[in-house]
Amino acid sequence: MIRRLWVDIAVAAAMLLGIAIVVGGGDRGGIVVALSGLALLLIAYVCARPMLAAPTGPRAGWIVAVIAVSFGVMTWGSPSLATMQVIGYPLVWMISPRIRAGVVGSCAVGVGMFAGTVGGLGWSGDVLRDAGTIAVLSVAFAIVMGWWITSTAEYGEERARLVDELTSAQHEVAALHRDKGMSDERERIAREIHDTLAQTLAGLVILAEQAGRRSRQGDSSGAASTTARLESVAREALDEARALVARTAAVPSDDALEAAIERLVARFRDDTGLEILVRSPRDVVGLDRDRQVVILRCLQEALSNVRRHAHADRVVIDVSRDEDGVVRLVVQDDGRGFDRDAGTVGYGLEGMRDRVALANGVLEVRSAPGSGTTLSVALPAASMTIGRAR
Repeated sequence: MIRRLWVDIAVAAAMLLGIAIVVGGGDRGGIVVALSGLALLLIAYVCARPMLAAPTGPRAGWIVAVIAVSFGVMTWGSPSLATMQVIGYPLVWMISPRIRAGVVGSCAVGVGMFAGTVGGLGWSGDVLRDAGTIAVLSVAFAIVMGWWITSTAEYGEERARLVDELTSAQHEVAALHRDKGMSDERERIAREIHDTLAQTLAGLVILAEQAGRRSRQGDSSGAASTTARLESVAREALDEARALVARTAAVPSDDALEAAIERLVARFRDDTGLEILVRSPRDVVGLDRDRQVVILRCLQEALSNVRRHAHADRVVIDVSRDEDGVVRLVVQDDGRGFDRDAGTVGYGLEGMRDRVALANGVLEVRSAPGSGTTLSVALPAASMTIGRAR
C-alpha cells in the first residue's frame, strides 16, 4: 500500500512536469500529439497499478507495449518529453515478472522513444546520431539498474522464503520435541504406575485372598490381622497415587534410604512370609535423592518379581557404596530361576533397565533354571550422573 502511494506521487509529479513542458512551447498540433502520448502513458499506469504487488506475464506484455507506443507518440509531439523516461523504465521493470521481460520492455521503450524523437525532429544525420546515443545510453542504464534492483528484490524474497521455511521447520522440530516429551512423560508415568501402584495393588490382591481364605477357615484373628495389613497397604497405595499425581518420588525428601528399604522389606515379609536378609544399608547414608529413587524402585521391582515368579524361600539384599562412590544393589533369591536365552523379558525388567540407564547405571541379571536369580544394579557417583531418575 505504501509502495503504490509513493509510485502514485512520482507519476503525478512527472505528469505535471510533462504537461508544463508541453504547454510551455511548441505548435498546437505538437501539443495535442504530446498530450495524447502523456494520456496514453497515464492509461498504461492505471492499468499497471494493480500489478505492482504481483506482476503477471501476458497482461504485463500488453501494458509494456502501450508504454512504448506512448513514448513514441509524446516524443513525436515534443522531443523534450524524453525526460518522462524517469518513470517509464521503472514502471516497465516493476510490472515485469522476470529480468528477461524487463530487458525486452526497456528495449521496446527505447525504440519507441528513438522513433518518436527522430519523427519529431526530422530524419537527419545529427538527429539520428543524438537520438540513437540517448536511446542506447538510457536503455543500457535502465537495464543495469533494473537488473540490479530486481536481483536485490529477488534475493530479499528468496531470503524471506528461506526464513519462513526455517521458521516452519523450527515449529515442526518444536512440535516433535513436545511429542517426544509427551511420550517420555507417558513412559515415566507407566514406570511409576508399574513400580508403585501396580505392585501395591498386587499386594492388596494377595492380602485379600489371604483374608478371605482365613475367614473361610474360621481363623477370625488371622483374618483380622490380614485385614489390618490390607488397610495399611491400601493407605500406602493412596499415598503413592497422590505422589504420582503430584509427580513426586515415593521416597520422602526427609527420609533415609535405610528406612524406606526397611519398610519395603517388612511389608514384603508380612505379605509373603519369606526369609529376607538385608546387608549393610548404612553404607549408603547421605545418598543423593535421585539415586535413592532408582535404588528403591529397582528393589521394589526385584521383590515383586520374586513374589510373582521365583517361588523362593530366601532373599538376600545387599546395598553398598565403594570408594569411587559407585552404589550397588544386589538382590539374590534361591528360587527356580529362568532361562535368560528364552527371550521372555517382562515390562518390569525393561522398565528397570531404562530407569537405571537414565542414571548412567548398569543393570545385570544372572539366572539359570533351578539356580535362583541375582539382580545387580550399579550406579555411578552423583557427579557422573547425567539423566535424572524419576
